Amino acid sequence: MHRAGLPSNLPAFNEIIFDRFIRESAMKRWPRLARTLGTLGFLCMFYGLTGHQAYADGSVSSLHMGYGAATPAEFDRFLAVIQQYNASGERFRIDSHCQSACTMFLSIRNVCVTPGATLLFHAGGSMKKGIVSASRTQQMASTYKAALRQYVTDNHFMDTFAFHSISGSEIIKRFGYPACR
Repeated sequence: MHRAGLPSNLPAFNEIIFDRFIRESAMKRWPRLARTLGTLGFLCMFYGLTGHQAYADGSVSSLHMGYGAATPAEFDRFLAVIQQYNASGERFRIDSHCQSACTMFLSIRNVCVTPGATLLFHAGGSMKKGIVSASRTQQMASTYKAALRQYVTDNHFMDTFAFHSISGSEIIKRFGYPACR
């Protein structure tokens, strides 16, 4: 007896249709699965499997924070990164262009500087409005070692919004910050 009263050649036809449906369905689902796996991989890499926060990369270049803070909220983000790394003790690398609020990363207890890095110093405040803030300037300067703080003060690096650069190798040799290995 035939299934559901159908001729015997129809089950083969139904199997072909079913196989095609499965293949096409899988092909349609594959891009979504690939995106999902890619996103999951990115999140695992970014957040880490150990429960670290998003800043677990450990360098100026990986965090894309080398160009300072344009707003008070961005400035606060620099302070949060400093607090996180000081709490964890994890190594933090100043490894590229680092200006303005980025220079506060020098206060991270396990910081290192690459000789090829460039640090740029200026007064704190609102560049857009042209208003120097003595309190922001002092807040940034207070994060530097005494010798560096004295140098940028004596040379008026933090009196205006003009950028004054110091190379990573000079930060290491002259001011005693550890070199990255």
